[in-house]
Amino acid sequence: MLHVHAVFKTYPTAQGPLAVLRGANLHMQQGESLALMGESGSGKSTLLHLVAGLERVDSGSIEIAGERLDQMNEGQLANWRRTQIGLVFQQFNLIGSLKVEDNLAFQARLAGRFDPEWQAQLVLRLGLAELLKRYPEQLSGGQQQRVAIGRALASRPALLLADEPTGNLDEATSDDVLQLLLELLNDSPTSLLMVTHSPRVAGRLSRQAVLQRGQLAAGEAR
Repeated sequence: MLHVHAVFKTYPTAQGPLAVLRGANLHMQQGESLALMGESGSGKSTLLHLVAGLERVDSGSIEIAGERLDQMNEGQLANWRRTQIGLVFQQFNLIGSLKVEDNLAFQARLAGRFDPEWQAQLVLRLGLAELLKRYPEQLSGGQQQRVAIGRALASRPALLLADEPTGNLDEATSDDVLQLLLELLNDSPTSLLMVTHSPRVAGRLSRQAVLQRGQLAAGEAR
């Protein structure tokens, strides 16, 4: 469901062009979970942002669920992001002026896919029933990340993109949040692409890939 083919991405710097991705290839099947690893500056987050349509490739192609991101204009990309992907970052990015229940529903309503029954299931399984009337500032870090995961999954996206989603959490809370995420994914067709520096976290996903010098090894890119 995800095909990244020969993607190049370069950024201008004071010292000249910096090539971050150099012909990267990556393929994922529907329902698969993949941990993307690599040293700092290896291009992990850049690749994730390209797959999210937040940045443009210099050359190459990205196809998700049969749609070519590199051929979309900005309006098409914005609509695609609303309806086809979910995003979870290290920073929780909840809307401070909205209560938990409204944060949870925000993405699904924006995508025109709000499903009260699915929302109720997410609330129950993420342990958020007693927190729905609270605001983000009244929650712990682990609680906020559970809300962020629920918001990302509420629209039933084809692909969930996560950038160090447990990076701000202690080990025990990280394990709990990751377990909840993987259990929810097991009951949905959503695929997961996660950037992480933690071998322990990566080992919980169905496949791992390491990005080095702007490319993924042939066996990892399948």
